[in-house]
Amino acid sequence: MLYLALLSMLAQYRHQAWRGRDEGKGKLTDNLLATNSFDICARAAGGHNAGHSIHTGTQKFSFHLLPSGLVSPSTDNLIGSGVVFNVDAFFEELADLDAKGVPDVHKRIHVSSRCHLNLTLHAAVDGLSEQALGKSQIGTTKRGIGPSYSTKAARDGLRVGDIYHDDFATKLRTLADAYRARYGELLVYDVEKEIQKFVDIREKLQPYIVDAVEYMKVAQEQKRSILIEGSQALMLDLDYGSYPFVTSSNCSVGGCIQGLALSPFNIKHHRSIIGVVKAYTTRVGGGPFPTEQHGDVGTKLQDIGGEIGVSTGRRRRCGWLDLVVLKHSAAVNYYTILNLTKLDVLDTFPIIRVAVAYITPDGERITSFPADLTFLEKCTPEYIDFEGWQSSTQGLRTWSDLPTQAQKYIQLIESELGIKVGYIGTGKDREDMIIL
Repeated sequence: MLYLALLSMLAQYRHQAWRGRDEGKGKLTDNLLATNSFDICARAAGGHNAGHSIHTGTQKFSFHLLPSGLVSPSTDNLIGSGVVFNVDAFFEELADLDAKGVPDVHKRIHVSSRCHLNLTLHAAVDGLSEQALGKSQIGTTKRGIGPSYSTKAARDGLRVGDIYHDDFATKLRTLADAYRARYGELLVYDVEKEIQKFVDIREKLQPYIVDAVEYMKVAQEQKRSILIEGSQALMLDLDYGSYPFVTSSNCSVGGCIQGLALSPFNIKHHRSIIGVVKAYTTRVGGGPFPTEQHGDVGTKLQDIGGEIGVSTGRRRRCGWLDLVVLKHSAAVNYYTILNLTKLDVLDTFPIIRVAVAYITPDGERITSFPADLTFLEKCTPEYIDFEGWQSSTQGLRTWSDLPTQAQKYIQLIESELGIKVGYIGTGKDREDMIIL
């Protein structure tokens, strides 16, 4: 069976390991692996711009490029063909897991030979591109993800398999020359140093490389259980997100199918497509945010929720839950069940607001998310106000223990989206979850 754990949020929801709360995709992945004994955990798209974190006992594990399934000793892991692969991040994260005593990490991770490389060159260019946008900056992590996918689409990119070809150095020099022609002396980059890096790691990397198409074909034929871990939110999707304030890959069910060569006919389980959403809304970087709170409410959500990105180190913008965005996400990804996280962050709010529609400048009420961001910025949210429960839900494990108002809050989300909430996060620890 296949499980797709996908993120349903307004924008970047990255799980913070060392600075604050860590509860989201990483925690759900950890729970699913612990309770279902998956054979394989896979990443389908994105790069080391993702940020997932997991608590196990007294240890904290932070993942950017590697699948979180590596913390489960019996689970094999795959970096799929749709991922842009950074070799430095790969070995750094493996070394960290190895040092923390995670068993057999080097035997349980595989990299698709079709992955495009995320180069030091791409990161250097990413910073210059963002700088050139001035006040219109997207809020990129500056890790070269966008330029990596750009060279892939332009058919100038280099793939993992190319490292072992004689013309690798020539192709990399040609790519660097093209960027140098555009940016001139502003581009600070040593192409010969990068070439030598790949010469030095060729043999070290070789044992991890697989034909991921064959790997996934065999896995599905053998009916191995597979958990696919989403990297970014649907609203960061290149096609369906708040463009241009998006990432450069497809953060959707379609992206998972494409990036891993999945058979859509195998996605049958009633909990196969899990949408992960906070009990409020957050965003990192630029772009519209209709329910954003700039005053005390936003600050309180940031502080209680520990809203600092593990990949960026930036404070997340915070606001009330936006059901218009969630409906849009569900219309693209067809979630079969939801994981509502960080419910306990709302414990002390006397009034909790939920956006159920937008009001246009002409007074029209709309419940779909506009593609035109200039138009969206002129809209105002229509809220339903909830009386807060003002009692602790921290660490609760059963539905009946939740305050009545908290139950009503969850039931409103279910009613508006037409999707059941099957997992409710009530704290940072792996056991702090109500499973229905």
